[in-house]
Amino acid sequence: MAERKGMIVCISGPSGAGKGTVLGKVSERFPGMGSSVSVTTRAPRGTEQEGVEYYFRTPQQFEQMIKDNEIIEYDTYAGNYYGTPREHISRQCEEGIDCLVDLTVAGSVALKEIFGDNALTIFLMPPSMEVLEERLRGRGTETDEKIRLRLSQASSEMQRKDEFDHVVVNDDLQTAVDEVIALITAKREELNKLTK
Repeated sequence: MAERKGMIVCISGPSGAGKGTVLGKVSERFPGMGSSVSVTTRAPRGTEQEGVEYYFRTPQQFEQMIKDNEIIEYDTYAGNYYGTPREHISRQCEEGIDCLVDLTVAGSVALKEIFGDNALTIFLMPPSMEVLEERLRGRGTETDEKIRLRLSQASSEMQRKDEFDHVVVNDDLQTAVDEVIALITAKREELNKLTK
């Protein structure tokens, strides 16, 4: 019987949809899952180690990785590049390790194009724009202008939800977590059948 490759579970959604919380709960349920280590051009901080917190590269190296199609998706923040390296995820898949990642909407779509049926893309939706605004304001960390920008970005991201395999509405946290777990379990069973 052929060993199945690892699958990539990719969760995307607007800021404030609860991705981090859902990912944390799902990770607890599937403790053996791999993850993605991002590559960045910023300098290591404190005790950060190469290949653990990040892969650290120069801007020139990062730009070469983009040219060589080694980056699935990337963004810039505070003058530094941050991206998802293709090789790290590919290696885990080849080793049969399922991987759980949090990517931008564009990153999820790109990942699906690269990995096809081995990728499960889930869009995490807030129950409404009003609830999303409440959550963002509830953080107490951002200005009105920043919140307006996040809401505008959320609106355009939500228009792309149909490009995902599944949409999960995070109205009740436990229900959303249970839905994601059920989707992962079903996808695992589907892939296992294909390799029998």
